[in-house]
Amino acid sequence: MTAMVIASPFAQQLRHWRGLRRISQLDLAIRTETSQRYLSFLEQGRSQPGRTMVVRLAESLELSLRERNSLLLAAGYAPVFAESAFDAPELGAVRDALDSILRGHMPYPAVVTKGHGELVSANGAFELLTEGAPAALLEQPVNVLRLALHSEGLARRVRNLPEWGRHITDALRGRDARSPDPARAGFITELESYLPPLVPGPEHVGFSVPLRLHTDAGELSLITTISTFSTATDVTLSELHLEAFLPADRFTADYLRSRFSPE
Repeated sequence: MTAMVIASPFAQQLRHWRGLRRISQLDLAIRTETSQRYLSFLEQGRSQPGRTMVVRLAESLELSLRERNSLLLAAGYAPVFAESAFDAPELGAVRDALDSILRGHMPYPAVVTKGHGELVSANGAFELLTEGAPAALLEQPVNVLRLALHSEGLARRVRNLPEWGRHITDALRGRDARSPDPARAGFITELESYLPPLVPGPEHVGFSVPLRLHTDAGELSLITTISTFSTATDVTLSELHLEAFLPADRFTADYLRSRFSPE
């Protein structure tokens, strides 16, 4: 009588990630320079991988540093990527570099966030996005995405909220599709509840549109860039996002320079 093999936590995680990435056993075996038969044994729990193989599998599956540590732990190995507090001494040079970038981006708004939009740092022009928001949305830790889409926050001044708001939630859904997280999924649902229905008109061109922001001086038009630290070896650093706002027209550039440039 053949004994039943119970899949290990590692085998379960490996099957989960391969299925999520929609990669066949053969393709993953080729990427990791092993055999499909050996990979099949790993997924059945019939073989135990070496540490190097786990690292190669995690790289081939394009897992985040946090997910790679989890896969190593599931296989019985210690994590290889540190997770430092942002204010830890070892990230001091990174904090200095980020502060320099934020200052250098003035007079245009720029923020550093972590997790699902939690504010880490910002420059002085971030005031453009917080003015008039109630104290409840500005309590620490500030969530920049909730501040942006909440009806009492920035959203009340956004002229194209249905399109611009869904640009944000669609980006979050894309992240969640690659790395499912129940907390993130719940947060997406919350953010979507703030958005009015989208009714595409004849000039609708999708969600790649500037942020159109009402001010007493006129309407501003802003585009954004998002930078991540793809070569980081610290979990905390790898999960930071630097979002920089740029003027999409001359009026916006002149307004921001007149308001936030140092005298």
